[in-house]
Amino acid sequence: MHKLYETIARQLTERIDQSLYLPGDRIPGVRKLSEQFGVSISTVVQAQRLLEDEGRIEARPRSGYYVRTQPWPVPSPPALSRPSTKPTPVTGQELVLRLVQAANEADFVQLGAAVPHPSFLPTRAIQRSLSSTVRKYGNELSTYQFPPGNPELRRQIARRMAEAGCQTHPDDIIITSGCQEALTLCLQTIAKPGDVIVIESPAFYGLLQAIEVLGMKALEIPTDPHTGISLAALSLALEKWPVKACALVPNSSNPLGCTMPDENKQALVDLLAQFDIPLIEDDIYGDLGFDAKRPRAVSAFDKNEQVLYCSSFSKSLSPGLRIGWVIPGKYREKIEYRKYVTSLATPTLPQYAIADFLQQGGYDRYLRQVRRDYQRQVSIMIRAVGKYFPQETRVTQPQGGFVIWIELPKKVDSLQLCQQALAQRISIAPGQIFSATQKYRNFIRLNCAQPWNEVLEKAMITLGRMVHELNKST
Repeated sequence: MHKLYETIARQLTERIDQSLYLPGDRIPGVRKLSEQFGVSISTVVQAQRLLEDEGRIEARPRSGYYVRTQPWPVPSPPALSRPSTKPTPVTGQELVLRLVQAANEADFVQLGAAVPHPSFLPTRAIQRSLSSTVRKYGNELSTYQFPPGNPELRRQIARRMAEAGCQTHPDDIIITSGCQEALTLCLQTIAKPGDVIVIESPAFYGLLQAIEVLGMKALEIPTDPHTGISLAALSLALEKWPVKACALVPNSSNPLGCTMPDENKQALVDLLAQFDIPLIEDDIYGDLGFDAKRPRAVSAFDKNEQVLYCSSFSKSLSPGLRIGWVIPGKYREKIEYRKYVTSLATPTLPQYAIADFLQQGGYDRYLRQVRRDYQRQVSIMIRAVGKYFPQETRVTQPQGGFVIWIELPKKVDSLQLCQQALAQRISIAPGQIFSATQKYRNFIRLNCAQPWNEVLEKAMITLGRMVHELNKST
């Protein structure tokens, strides 16, 4: 359910959109709104602050709130990407380590790594599950949970997979140390050094790092910021190159935030089946779509066990617990053995704790709330870019998750911007790390899963000023 102040804010927004309050009009005072809506004055004040954060109203000293004459603009999205048409080794990923290290420094404004602020996570509930697990299982926590992993956790995940449209048995699931390990295990099982892996462009840099470390080549495919990978371009690439596997983030992709329509997902499965090419599906953001109904996984359309499904709880519950899983279809035995010889087992305590959390119920209720929270934060950040960055800046309109992909003026070098921002204790992700060929020189990705406050707004003002200066000086 919406918090009460959010409901009041939405009703006031509707009045503005219906021209009941025109630009420049003063909205009623807190006491009058309190009487109109039958809520407390503090609830009205919270609703007004939310609308102010969203750029819909503005405060005037000793006068009250007014409808903004020019609300914070919403920039247009970037165009279809145009990557290199040839497979290439992955290079230039060393900078990523500095970005993720910044996420551990308390005085940084964390906009680089896609890590949610603790205030968005069910931290207390997870702590209760950890405490309950220690009391309940005691010595069992000292033993290995050999692959495929904790039986109850796999049962809970199998139940949840139905939300993604998948009929999954617990025995189909292998628990991993996060989604990154799941992706790496799949790549190692399907391909060998020198093989060509199809990816979106731009692509999640963690996938690029895995391809780089394994000595494989990436073939970037044009991607639309609304509908995902171009199936026409993918078809041409499959005909031209000896592709070994395809690795995509179809739901709330990172960094674009787009979700493939169901008809595209079906067409993708059919296309890959024609060429007998497996798909590694990264669905880590699947639970964080902004629509009321969770988007279906590509795996839901697969009838031939050609999709290796990977996900984790790192973005929705707890990054630190490092619990992920893979549903590898016909590759199950190979990946289960590779998991064993690679890391022996996933830590026991986190498996029991998340199984306990899921057993207790409330995960769906939490997801409904956090989806709204992320949608609001994304909206505020997009409008902040529209307010503080140059007019020609373009920003994606995500359908889920909590990152935005920003196209800066062509003169701006995002690596230079990144270094300047780090000096100001602000971390951002430069566009080059999202491409095997270090494209996207004038792009950045920002993490919106941070509470909007004075510190964050000042950081956005600082970034905007830097972009303006770089745009003028080059």
